[in-house]
Amino acid sequence: MPGSILGTAVRRLEDPELIRGRGTYVDNIVPLGALHVVFVRSPMAHARLESVDVAKAREAPGVVAVLTSDDLADLPDHRPFMVLNDACARPLLARGKVRFVGDMVAAVIATTTAEAVDAAELVEVDYDPLEPVVDAEAALADGAPLQFEELGSNLAAGMRDGDEVTPLDGADVVVRARIVNQRLAVAPMEGNAVTALPGDDTHDITVQVSTQMPHGLRDQVAKQWGWDPERVHVVAPHVGGGFGGKAGLAPEHAVVIEAARRLGRPVTWTETRSENLTAMPHGRGQVQYGELGLRRDGTIVGLRARVVGDAGAYAGFGGALALGPTRNMAQGVYRIPTISYGAASALTTTTPMGAFRGAGRPEAAAMLERLVDMAAVELGKDPAALRRQNFLQPDEFPLTTVTGSLYDSGDYEHSLDEALRLSGYDELRAEQARRRERGDRVLLGIGLAVYVEVTAGGAAQEYGKVTVDDDGGATIAVGTSGHGQGHATSFAMIVADRLGIPMDRIRFVQSDTAAVPRGGGTGGSRSLQLAGSSVLVAADTVLDRAREVVASVLEASPNDVVVTDDGTLGIAGVPGRSLTWTEVASAAHEQGVELAEARDESQPGATYPFGAHVSVVEVDLDTGRVTPVRHVAVDDCGRVLNPTLVAGQQHGGLVQGISQALWEGFSYDEDGNPVTGSFADYLLPSAAELPMFEAASTETPTPYNPLGAKGIGEAATIGSTPAVQNAVVDALAHLGVRHLDMPLTPDRVWRAVRDAEAGTLADPWSEPPAVFASLPVRGGSKDPEAASVDV
Repeated sequence: MPGSILGTAVRRLEDPELIRGRGTYVDNIVPLGALHVVFVRSPMAHARLESVDVAKAREAPGVVAVLTSDDLADLPDHRPFMVLNDACARPLLARGKVRFVGDMVAAVIATTTAEAVDAAELVEVDYDPLEPVVDAEAALADGAPLQFEELGSNLAAGMRDGDEVTPLDGADVVVRARIVNQRLAVAPMEGNAVTALPGDDTHDITVQVSTQMPHGLRDQVAKQWGWDPERVHVVAPHVGGGFGGKAGLAPEHAVVIEAARRLGRPVTWTETRSENLTAMPHGRGQVQYGELGLRRDGTIVGLRARVVGDAGAYAGFGGALALGPTRNMAQGVYRIPTISYGAASALTTTTPMGAFRGAGRPEAAAMLERLVDMAAVELGKDPAALRRQNFLQPDEFPLTTVTGSLYDSGDYEHSLDEALRLSGYDELRAEQARRRERGDRVLLGIGLAVYVEVTAGGAAQEYGKVTVDDDGGATIAVGTSGHGQGHATSFAMIVADRLGIPMDRIRFVQSDTAAVPRGGGTGGSRSLQLAGSSVLVAADTVLDRAREVVASVLEASPNDVVVTDDGTLGIAGVPGRSLTWTEVASAAHEQGVELAEARDESQPGATYPFGAHVSVVEVDLDTGRVTPVRHVAVDDCGRVLNPTLVAGQQHGGLVQGISQALWEGFSYDEDGNPVTGSFADYLLPSAAELPMFEAASTETPTPYNPLGAKGIGEAATIGSTPAVQNAVVDALAHLGVRHLDMPLTPDRVWRAVRDAEAGTLADPWSEPPAVFASLPVRGGSKDPEAASVDV
């Protein structure tokens, strides 16, 4: 059998099509004659809808229809793929109230986008303003304006551990901080886009849509309209980024589909950038009250965390992340004997919250890694040494954490040691000391973060099929939906490795529910470990059948049939006696053997990738400007199939993680108006703002799948954000600065320096909202899969 290509840096197969301008994004495959939708959106954060007059708009040139909530009264309210509070269901178009700036009031459908835009300006809406509430903590206070009066409060959901849990007992030192993990816009390169084509003899509807999860969206469409799922055809062509923001049926999708169904014509919508920033569900959005107790020698005693999650309008499912993944991952990489955790998810008159790369896990790591750094300063210990002292050890795995997560494998010290070695940590500390001694006004900050996260949660499985074609090539079909991660390359590597068929002769099928019968889509860093395992097992099964076929033709034992160095199937030790795959396919037909196998592989539990990051920044004390100088990332995703693909995921994750720490943040004024609704105000970095990344890997295979693979898609985002935040605070620690919230803008940093030099620094701790005392006590199973959100 030829040497294995697994673990080698194979170039991506997907790129030529994209870089040659042959992409098939939704907006550039719209059929001729399609109608175009423009949504009338609320300019107010909170108001009663007194009337919506569309008479003038319906008479405008090119207009075919104008829909309001009255026209959609026979359709169920929108339910996202995960419902936080069913009492807060969102109508497809606003009914009775608008609850955030950008809420959809009407849909104008015309023969061109320009005509729809003009007609949308003729829709007359009478709003009766109500008081907004844009801050999640303020929303939970007594007397706050209510999103849903019938609920009696803005608490969408909540839980806490019982009072018998006392995590700080026995602590000599307790460090405390109120930590803000700010709201982010997902901001993919391609925003939401959908084209719905009316039914035919085979399907009730065909939907071309930019989505991460075609089969999940198909099932939501079927449920919304009461169709058989097999009668719904969903196709995701090329997708220009998802990051959690395209995980499920959006209300805009549903309106477009209903318009196509009613009008019997193709209908399409592609959101503008301002729509994307203000209406696509946002990510993060937590206020965390963390308390870490330690003995004087540095041993961690316990953790108490109380987290307010911003759900936005309509109880967006992102508000549930505080209750699920953030809680599940609160223990991180450390031995923490006792944890007490509470979470309250608050309704606000802002864009509904969803997922963003990591979905609850980055928030947990950010909280814990800040507290550990604060503890190191309080105890006078090196932050690397304090972490190493408290690590869970490799021989303890598999291990169930205090919050119920079942860690499969890990070697946290190894990744930290490698990150410290690659960064030259001791010399960095020496340079930091020299600058301080000289009184330099541009100081060096060194930040560490060690994290563990969960991937492929939720008792997941995934579809994969391998078929040997008559021409001697092969076809792979998978239920995941790649949009830049390198799925076509990685799955082709597996089949080429097992069958010896060249990668350029392997076809890849995905993201079409008519061609792939089922699938979970892409989210939660699940694709390689689940779909890859299905492809691996399917390829091995096909190979076993092919051996039987060849053995029959060559009158040999199947055990003696091997894949030769030239990719044929021959007899071991007998040169010249082999069949090409074309010949094998022909012989299989004659013998009635099917050289195809479909599998739905699962694994006994989630996997837990981990890693260690070192961030090096310069902080100008006179201006507050932070300049990232170096970033060393050592991420462990189990067995590495293709280091090039892993590095690509690390680089993308690092950009987004560093950007949260330093620049990004979506905000509103006191009236609920977005103040970061364009790229002029919502700051995304270019390559010029970032250093060259130093990305490396350690490999700690999981025993849960035959590849030994864990997820890599979200890892670097989780590790990088707290590393950079810690680096900035570290640069200022000798001035007495204990904590700074993100984003670490020049203004925020400069004010901290000013206050430190004036001796007026504020305490980073304040008491959490009173709502936590009345939350229901968590009960039942501590199974982490039950509460995880997989995006």
